[in-house]
Amino acid sequence: MKHCKLKLKTGGILISAFFIFVALSATAQTDQEKMADLQQQIEQLEEQAQQLRGTITQQREQANTLKNQIVNLKNQIKSLQAQINLTNKKIDKTAIEIKGAQNSIFDIQEKINYRKSSIGQLFILQNRRDNESLVAIVLKNKNLSDFLNQREHSQSLTSSLLNVVSELKSDKQSLEDQQKNLENQRGNLEFLKRQQNSQKFSLSQATDDKNKLLIETKGQEAQYQKMLVGVEQKKALFFNQLQELETRVIQGGLYIVHETATGTLPKKGADLFSWPEEDYRITQGYGCTKYARCGRLRGPYGGAPHNGLDMAAGYGSQIRAIAEGEIIANGKNDGWGNWVAIKHPNRYNLVSVYAHMSSLSFLQVGTQVRTGEVIGYEGNTGNVTGSHLHLSLYKDFFTFIKDVNGQLYFNYFEGSVNPLDYLK
Repeated sequence: MKHCKLKLKTGGILISAFFIFVALSATAQTDQEKMADLQQQIEQLEEQAQQLRGTITQQREQANTLKNQIVNLKNQIKSLQAQINLTNKKIDKTAIEIKGAQNSIFDIQEKINYRKSSIGQLFILQNRRDNESLVAIVLKNKNLSDFLNQREHSQSLTSSLLNVVSELKSDKQSLEDQQKNLENQRGNLEFLKRQQNSQKFSLSQATDDKNKLLIETKGQEAQYQKMLVGVEQKKALFFNQLQELETRVIQGGLYIVHETATGTLPKKGADLFSWPEEDYRITQGYGCTKYARCGRLRGPYGGAPHNGLDMAAGYGSQIRAIAEGEIIANGKNDGWGNWVAIKHPNRYNLVSVYAHMSSLSFLQVGTQVRTGEVIGYEGNTGNVTGSHLHLSLYKDFFTFIKDVNGQLYFNYFEGSVNPLDYLK
């Protein structure tokens, strides 16, 4: 009779589990439909964002006039709005995936609890049978046939126990996999929320830039060109002062951080680093460029060469670490805006610097980063006239404090190398 009760109880559990499974399947089906719809919207928004990026890239090739700059800023705003909508959809999709993972974990945990209960009941039955003496078993059975049937049932019980234990192990592995999947999805969600905050901030910057430009120039081309000249003059003064300060720092050894490359650098063309942006356009190269006007004190860098690469992919575009390494310095100053420096121990101890980023809120000195990891977003902080990323690469890098304003700076041209020589 006890055996019959166990079968009835097991059958009841199976029926209940069946109805739970049907209910969850219906919900999962609804979630699957939502995810399919969101995926379709994501693909449409990605196509729209790609088209806008192409339009912006084409416009950058045009002459730097007020009209072109306003049109470009308007398209940047449209692009950022599309990116924010895209990120919203990705957040919604990830939230559904997290819910699905949580449901899977609940289902698996229920199966584990059921199997544990089954194992307990099987152990009790097996223990009772093992504790019966051979004489008692023989007396309980009317004939040899019944006795043999009881032995066969005992062996079946043992086999069932082993099967349930095996299934329990499989369930536990599935549970661990789902928990790992849940953690990954939560990490994705945090990244998307951080990305969205940056995109919203970049949208605000682009809108403010457009409005400010219209106010300052009063819609007049001559006033815009005069403003550009003023920015260049301000840059030249900044870099002249910076060079004088650098000389005093070197003479006095007043370094905050100082990193020097190890060994002989590889030949030019060695593929050491990845590009920090996608869909970028190089707006200025390294060294004595046409814009730098080397040797002229009134040049934008006080007569010095350009110490890196300028590239633009649009406000709020993701900036990625060009190789794995450690963040050794970051800050914000009048010239470079928000900047961060990464030392690459596996790349000859070279240091890469990323400047004019929109924000640094989630970066800390000592953080380890992977190749391609997002470390910031393109912006126009510092002494610039438009959104872009400045990338420098150093074989000898140091930081120092500017006494006048207490801001943290890094050395300008001496110690730098051409990033193009090592980007792949």
